[in-house]
Amino acid sequence: MKREKFGSRLGFILVSAGCAIGLGNVWKFPYICGAYGGAAFILIYLIFLVILGIPVMVCEFAVGRGSKKSIALALNELKPSGTSWHNLRYIGIFGCYLLMMFYTMVGGWMMYYCFRSLRGDFRGASPEQVAGAFTGMLGDLPTMAFWTVLICIVGFAVCALGLRSGVEKITKFMMAALLIIMLVLAVHSIFLDGAGAGIRFYLIPDFAKMVNSGIGNVVFAALSQAFFTLSIGIGAMLIFGSYLGRDHRLTGEAVHITILDTIVALTAGFIVIPACFAYGIEPDAGPSLVFITLPNIFAQMKGGFLWNALFFLFLTFAALSTIIAVFENIIAFDMDLFGWSRKKSVALSAILMILLSMPAVLGYNVLSGIQPLGAGSTIMDLEDFIVSNNLLPLGSLGYVLFCTRKNGWGWDAFLKEANAGKGFAFPRFLKPYVSYGIPLIIAVIYLKGYYDKFCGESPLVLTCWMGAAVFFLLFVYFCALHGKKKFQ
Repeated sequence: MKREKFGSRLGFILVSAGCAIGLGNVWKFPYICGAYGGAAFILIYLIFLVILGIPVMVCEFAVGRGSKKSIALALNELKPSGTSWHNLRYIGIFGCYLLMMFYTMVGGWMMYYCFRSLRGDFRGASPEQVAGAFTGMLGDLPTMAFWTVLICIVGFAVCALGLRSGVEKITKFMMAALLIIMLVLAVHSIFLDGAGAGIRFYLIPDFAKMVNSGIGNVVFAALSQAFFTLSIGIGAMLIFGSYLGRDHRLTGEAVHITILDTIVALTAGFIVIPACFAYGIEPDAGPSLVFITLPNIFAQMKGGFLWNALFFLFLTFAALSTIIAVFENIIAFDMDLFGWSRKKSVALSAILMILLSMPAVLGYNVLSGIQPLGAGSTIMDLEDFIVSNNLLPLGSLGYVLFCTRKNGWGWDAFLKEANAGKGFAFPRFLKPYVSYGIPLIIAVIYLKGYYDKFCGESPLVLTCWMGAAVFFLLFVYFCALHGKKKFQ
């Protein structure tokens, strides 16, 4: 079957950026920034994007373009015979499915809130009513299921139209609309009375607050956010590399996507933080910032129902761009592994994905008694933990090792693919850093993520969880070390 290709370079950049640009840019970035000193946090975050995010993305793109396959077969295509690299594909396959098992539900929340905002449900609402609306939604199984199914149908319908006519064309429209809506919202927030304090907080580094929060905590938060914001590690970027021609070098493409992703995150801060300061609300309110704090702010504004609707339309586009991108991965798995047509893969994947999304939905109502990660946790928390704390870092580690080890694809083959075409070349002299520095950083992120998650548990529970983390880390290294040749 002939491999599909993007219609334009802009299409590739916008679709890949759409995959990276998700709810983490808007939901997570502003409140982490608010908690860790505003611009002081941003400076560290930008440094880690450059030294960690871009090199790993180039590795993932190179594996995709070099193999012309999804992660289901990409490593099989490029690995030397007798090695075990192909076992790492399960990280990508499971990662894409698990991510969509809860991300579709959260995307449905955004779509539902956009609908309610347009209907004027939050106009003149009290803080108690706004908070009650979110709690009520979580307990309402039919509503939760309906909007989750709806966003699944929309996402797969776009993919059914094909790469160029569906994924590329519609994502380009959504990304353009997303950027315009963001600009309008940011300008509106900046000119609110009292927003100046928020702008100063956002743009002027507050190193004193960073010290109070703990420099180590701030650095690690910036490192983690830079790592996870680009959706690297589970093949979500790899698939778009497989559709890419060899006209341009991959480093320039990764830089463009990272810049666009960063612009969205920073602009989201300009929407949220000045508005919080204008209405006397701390911008470090956590995840409730989106569904409780911000609707309360919009309810106090003139024409607030419209601003609220635009904000949740923007969030819907951010969520849907990621959903479409990962659905394209899932569809490609079937097309590569079983030789199915796009239409057959879409039909069967849609049914499967809707069914797999239901445990997260039920976890907030019918199955709320199941608390897999301790009191107050949900099924979604478990799914998110497996993806964010395990599969993303482990998958990224696998790509870096595969692209630098002699018993893998190897540094020379990686550079040849990454530097095919015109544009920025990936520097050859970075080999020691990519081979050893980045794997060390990823391992530290991974193990510290486990420790932070379970440090409040008993010593026995903490030891068991840390043991599990080490076991999964060793699995990746076993796949990297197993083979006829010694690694570099």
